[in-house]
Amino acid sequence: MSNVPSYLQGAWWAPDAVGVPVRDASTGETVAEVSVAGADIPGAIEYARTVGQVALGSLTFHERALKLKELAQYLNGRREELYEVSARTGATRGDSMVDIDGGIGVLFTFGSKGRRELPNANLVVDGPPEVLSKDGSFLGQHVYTRLPGVAVQINAFNFPVWGMLEKFAPAFLAGVPTIVKPATPTVYVAEAAVRAIVESGILPEGALQLISGPARDLIDHLDYRDLVGFTGSASTANALRAHPNVVHGGVRFTGETDSLNAAILGPDAVAGTPEFDAYVRSLVTELTVKAGQKCTSIRRAIVPSALVDPLIEAVTARVAERVVVGDPRAEGVTMGALVSREQKAEVLTRVGELVAAGGEIVMGSLDEPEVRLADGSTGLAPDGAFLQPVLLHFADALAQAAHSIEAFGPVSSVIGYDTVEEAVALAALGGGSLVATVATHDPDVARTVIEGIAAHHGRTLILDRDDARSSTGHGSPVPHLVHGGPGRAGGGEELGGIRSVFHHMQRTAVQGSPAMLTAVTGQWFAGAPRSLDGPHPFRKSLAELRIGDAVASPLREVTLEDITAFANSTGDTFYAHTDEEAAAANPFFPGIVAHGYLLVSWAAGLFVDPAPGPVLANYGLENLRFVTPVSPGDSIRVTLTAKKITPRETDEYGEVCWDAIIHNQDDEIVAAYDVLTLVAKTWPTTA
Repeated sequence: MSNVPSYLQGAWWAPDAVGVPVRDASTGETVAEVSVAGADIPGAIEYARTVGQVALGSLTFHERALKLKELAQYLNGRREELYEVSARTGATRGDSMVDIDGGIGVLFTFGSKGRRELPNANLVVDGPPEVLSKDGSFLGQHVYTRLPGVAVQINAFNFPVWGMLEKFAPAFLAGVPTIVKPATPTVYVAEAAVRAIVESGILPEGALQLISGPARDLIDHLDYRDLVGFTGSASTANALRAHPNVVHGGVRFTGETDSLNAAILGPDAVAGTPEFDAYVRSLVTELTVKAGQKCTSIRRAIVPSALVDPLIEAVTARVAERVVVGDPRAEGVTMGALVSREQKAEVLTRVGELVAAGGEIVMGSLDEPEVRLADGSTGLAPDGAFLQPVLLHFADALAQAAHSIEAFGPVSSVIGYDTVEEAVALAALGGGSLVATVATHDPDVARTVIEGIAAHHGRTLILDRDDARSSTGHGSPVPHLVHGGPGRAGGGEELGGIRSVFHHMQRTAVQGSPAMLTAVTGQWFAGAPRSLDGPHPFRKSLAELRIGDAVASPLREVTLEDITAFANSTGDTFYAHTDEEAAAANPFFPGIVAHGYLLVSWAAGLFVDPAPGPVLANYGLENLRFVTPVSPGDSIRVTLTAKKITPRETDEYGEVCWDAIIHNQDDEIVAAYDVLTLVAKTWPTTA
């Protein structure tokens, strides 16, 4: 039996030493051995900081996003072979889809969001500028740039593919290379996924490396340039967080750890309601998917005291009807084994502690179960790691063990409550969790619960009849939303869309003149030079247009007749535009004033170049603010300046954001906004 190889410094490597055996979760058969004895860990880190950094830095956000999409499409074609490998971990096909398809879905999501929400550049401007001098000659601007080190991910055994890709995607999009250190029991699944990624040839050199085995000195070689993303037990997270290089050396550390997640059944969600049924389905799903080995599983079912017995009966009936425990390669099996006999022993120990603390087993058993074997027969599998779904009931809702001991398997505890406020307090006893659900169709209950528990959780789900079918579920983190939680859950934060990309970047305040900030950021700032010479900027394709290209219009007078005509043609007869006496009584207006939208419409007429040209479409306005009212007899002019240019990698056009400023005859700012247009990359003429 050979060791699972590592992928280091652009090549596959495996030691000659005898490794730790890893076994099939259902049969106990040895699948592989795991060792990294003699691996050049410092060399891998240096390779990431040099080769990986250079390769990723040569690409923009959009180019990296396209590679994520390409990789997702490639891995979609290799799912079946990954499912086959995953089955050895005790995962059913459904479990493997959550892990493998879920990971591929993360790549798709970041591939899309990277192109829609980030510039086609390597620097992100964060928020508006801060004016630091009276004359506007000195500004401050926050920017994000990628970290110059390596993102190290230390993953748990339960999601060897999703856990890797959900950390890899934002790091890659940020431009930071990744080193993956999977958990030993399922390292061979992660290795199979990395092998497929390497064989795709899509990623730049040094973007991804794999350490297939224990690497206890890994953090010894990291410094302030690097970051560590950990998923696993709280005890291990605390040990890593206490490492000198984290405490004193500036290594950024994010932890996602133990979590006694709660699901609260609202008092209105009585038996027979859609909310009660949805709650039962959710609880059974979280008990059985991945054999309950999910950091987001429901560990505490907090239900009205009067509904404890009906809930237990409903869950027991659904488990009996829907759940078949056995080898995931056998037809009809819906729940597989725990990842190993060692993990099963750990779960049994924790359940024993819960029972000793007052928990009563009301569904399931701790005895070796009869299961469906790979050949379709039924029998015992003493070399496997099977366990029936187990439901406990705590008569004492405040029993400390119910809120502090996690059995990381198909185990949940039912706890009763008498008031909604008590349910909120019970959920908070978990000491910080990844996710909580409240099943209710009562808006007041939902508001009370969310306001009470939100600060204790990273994510909350309101489950009712309106979203029960479309909901992604209690236990399913999605790449668009934050995954993590305070307190016991680790205090970290992953995913959350582009937020997680910024976790791999440094936010820096840059101070300087408008001209210098424009040069550094690639975005025009008020006070920087404009170019008013040459062709109208709407006659310039992206190949010709430059930041600061501008057009300034002449003044146009606004008359009372213009205001009245606009009011009549649009139906906007708000009194400020039609009633002199009422308008003058308004503290903001001197009398009748022009509609803001009239001014914006006229501004478009003042700056537009009407003939067909590179500007293909106007697709919106942003940040529109009306500053100074315009009275009949006043005049307005507009200055339009190319503020930000974003070419699209896959299209023959890109976006241009224009800074638009409307002034009156006294050079007071009337309105300020951004105009968004689509502009062709090239155009036959510039006349």
